[in-house]
Amino acid sequence: MTVTVEPVTVDQVLDRALDGERITDDEAIALLRSRDLVDVGRVANEIRNRTTDPSKVTFIVDRNLNYTNVCVTDCDFCAFYRRPGDVREGYLLPKPMIYKKIEETLEMGGTGLLMQGGHHPDLGIDYYEDLFRSIKARYKIHLHALSPPEIQHIARRSKLTVPETLARLRDAGLDSVPGGGAEILVDRVRQIIAPKKTKSEEWLDVMRQAHRLGMSTTATMMYGHVETLEERVEHMRKVRDLQDETRGFRAFISWTFQRDGNRLDDLVPDETRPTSFDYLLTQAVSRIYLDNVPHIQSSWVTQGLKVGQVALGFGADDMGSVMIEENVVSAAGTTYRTTTDELVHLIKAVGKTPVQRDTLYREVRVFT
Repeated sequence: MTVTVEPVTVDQVLDRALDGERITDDEAIALLRSRDLVDVGRVANEIRNRTTDPSKVTFIVDRNLNYTNVCVTDCDFCAFYRRPGDVREGYLLPKPMIYKKIEETLEMGGTGLLMQGGHHPDLGIDYYEDLFRSIKARYKIHLHALSPPEIQHIARRSKLTVPETLARLRDAGLDSVPGGGAEILVDRVRQIIAPKKTKSEEWLDVMRQAHRLGMSTTATMMYGHVETLEERVEHMRKVRDLQDETRGFRAFISWTFQRDGNRLDDLVPDETRPTSFDYLLTQAVSRIYLDNVPHIQSSWVTQGLKVGQVALGFGADDMGSVMIEENVVSAAGTTYRTTTDELVHLIKAVGKTPVQRDTLYREVRVFT
């Protein structure tokens, strides 16, 4: 006798999530396919309210300092990098300019420096140790720097293991690791969009080793290009599984592929490009699925301030960064900007109390 198993409904999945049960990959895919943005968003918002203070929305004032755009990795989705030898547009910022940017950040009330760059063929561990020590000797600022692919590149360039590289960087002043370079953590996708870049398990292992050293990190997802919905959820599962193991991720940030000025644009048909609806639904599902990640960050930098504000009702508890400087996303044609006053206004407009935080989500200032 054959037993027919009825497929689970969206309402059943959402009820289970509200009851505190962990949803499966298939159930997350069902939510994404349902296109039921209102109900999925409502549950994501309820879970957000249980996970973090429902009366507050946080943000950070920091600077995204891209210390070099010279890179050997040739990612198809990147409009920012320049190949080694590009004397006209390639650059490596000198220390005095980095110091000046840090001073400007501190003067504007900033608390952190998000520092990422290309995979520069000439920069080994000594360069970063010297730079980080010189920064820490001069300024009281949190160094949230070097994505896993950069760390792997430094390790290979310096003939060190990843744990050795991370330990030396930490001792030189690296405080936490951003989640850049994750894109989609499925090697089929990575082989298409970034074949020279860190593989999925390598990215995850850099984060694992950072967590083992007591370093806090974030996780990201850049989607809306060649991945399937199943692969989008597979990415989130790998983040959730590692979080079960280490508890080292403090936040998850997702954003849609930015199309201008890069080679990947030609591979993505217009009809499959994600809309604001897709962004909000994916974010809401991430809040429901990632039941062990404390914070979900709205990506106004890629979606615009209005959608970033709306995202606060779809599972996000954080508006990300005022971002005094940003070069990578803007190189792909997206150039949204904001100020502390504007973020405070947007947060108050949805009935929440704005809270400036630091990189580790500690309160810096409450705007009453």
